[in-house]
Amino acid sequence: MVFGQVVIGPPGSGKTTYCNGMSQFLELIGRKVAVINLDPANDSLPYECAVNIADLVKLSDVMAEHSLGPNGGLVYCMDYLEKNIDWLEARLKPLLKDRYLLFDFPGQVELFFLHSNAKNIIMKLIKKLNLRLAAVHLVDAHLCSDPAKYVSALLLSLSTMIHMELPHINVLSKIDLIQNYGKLAFNLDFYTDVEDLSYLQNSLDQDPRLAKFRKLTKELCGVIEDYSLVSFTTLDIQDKESVGKLVKLIDKTNGYIFASIEASAVEFSKIAVGPVDWDYHRYPFISYSRILLLLFLHFVTVLSFCRCTYNLHVVWASNPLSTYIAFC
Repeated sequence: MVFGQVVIGPPGSGKTTYCNGMSQFLELIGRKVAVINLDPANDSLPYECAVNIADLVKLSDVMAEHSLGPNGGLVYCMDYLEKNIDWLEARLKPLLKDRYLLFDFPGQVELFFLHSNAKNIIMKLIKKLNLRLAAVHLVDAHLCSDPAKYVSALLLSLSTMIHMELPHINVLSKIDLIQNYGKLAFNLDFYTDVEDLSYLQNSLDQDPRLAKFRKLTKELCGVIEDYSLVSFTTLDIQDKESVGKLVKLIDKTNGYIFASIEASAVEFSKIAVGPVDWDYHRYPFISYSRILLLLFLHFVTVLSFCRCTYNLHVVWASNPLSTYIAFC
């Protein structure tokens, strides 16, 4: 039985940084870790990669050969990987004896709440290789500073949870940087617990830009509360206690702690008696093309959500009940 994490989230949420820091932390407590890069656009890896999708397909090659943009190219790459799943299985089998697996996925959000290829890849690996995986969904904590963006993050998290059908943890990443975006309207617990969004609606109502979407926003918040699935934990990847707290939560989620309770206690005792600081480097290098691609994907993600919200508002105006049932 092999355990691991499926690391997903929007562009710029810190997935590769997370895999780098998490692999260092897990090795510090005695686990042998293998990081599997399944992001064909990631050509600057700060961690040692056990399996790299670039050996099978590269986004730049796909875009040039098929005249596709970054989003279409990533969908093509995931389809190609799904059709060549045997390639991935063959490279994972030698790691199954004693490795803890970290899967670093692309940042295109459509892959995890709309398209089925990424989900199919994960499900095939779980069944064929007997894996126990938990989805770690990273969301940039700065979204809490904007009520509209926070609601969009909640919708994305909910849609991803329902679509992926995996044990799931939502994480507000880069929590150490949240103070750079000003004082939050509410305590941090309000954003992590997601219990009563009516207070958030009052803040949204004060924004004149969102006045015409007031009814839509109320119903969307109602959908989130009706499902009552979304909550967040926080993470500062450079803080040992923060990472350790998240690891304990993930171990409960994917079952690692129940498979080896004694081993888990020994692992964390090493951290308790160890030094406070641990060797972490956010990025040793990053290419200019990678920065441009991240900026472009972030822009497309925001644009897609705005377009989706507008279309939903138009349909809502004509038939609100049907729209609400369809969204549910």
